[in-house]
Amino acid sequence: MVQANISFVGAGQMARALAKGFVAAKLLPAGKIAAFDALPEATTQFQAEVPGAVAAKSNVELAERGGVLFLAVKPQSMAAVMGELAGKVAQGTLVVSIAAGVTLAKLCVGLKTERVIRVMPNTPALVGKGASAFALGPGATAEDSRLVGELLGAVGLARQVDEKLLDAVTGLSGSGPAFVYIMIEALSDGGVRMGLPRELSLALAAQTV
Repeated sequence: MVQANISFVGAGQMARALAKGFVAAKLLPAGKIAAFDALPEATTQFQAEVPGAVAAKSNVELAERGGVLFLAVKPQSMAAVMGELAGKVAQGTLVVSIAAGVTLAKLCVGLKTERVIRVMPNTPALVGKGASAFALGPGATAEDSRLVGELLGAVGLARQVDEKLLDAVTGLSGSGPAFVYIMIEALSDGGVRMGLPRELSLALAAQTV
């Protein structure tokens, strides 16, 4: 059981998938999870998919909750988010970023904290079959690594790596699902050309992979 509060800056698909995974794995009750998104409908959807979760009124409110703070916004939004939260993250908070391409160094400088972890998840986490790799910032501890491994493990495989390997991880597991989808589509097209109905051909191709 995870004792810390869990907060999500950004309430999109990946944030919802992670939160649902945490609750389904009984790592913590939904009432200890909070989220905020600049799009109100995203926060509403988060609460609908994670019944009992708290809708925060701002990103700063989340930063002040302590515990684990997930930054689950698009990479192009990170500069604005870090500017908003710089110096406002509660002492002892572990910040976990899932924004692709935003380095640990940028996170440390932008947020004015070194207790950060950078994660490269992938889309199969949406169905509990993710493959994630994470790298520790200079202030992250062995216990932080264990905790993040446990949390990410609720939605698939999770492994700690050196940050220098995250680009390779992005190319493999981060982008890999897209290549698999293309392969499934190609297999399905072949089946259709051989006379199979599209629905059957797609089902067989997907199950084969």
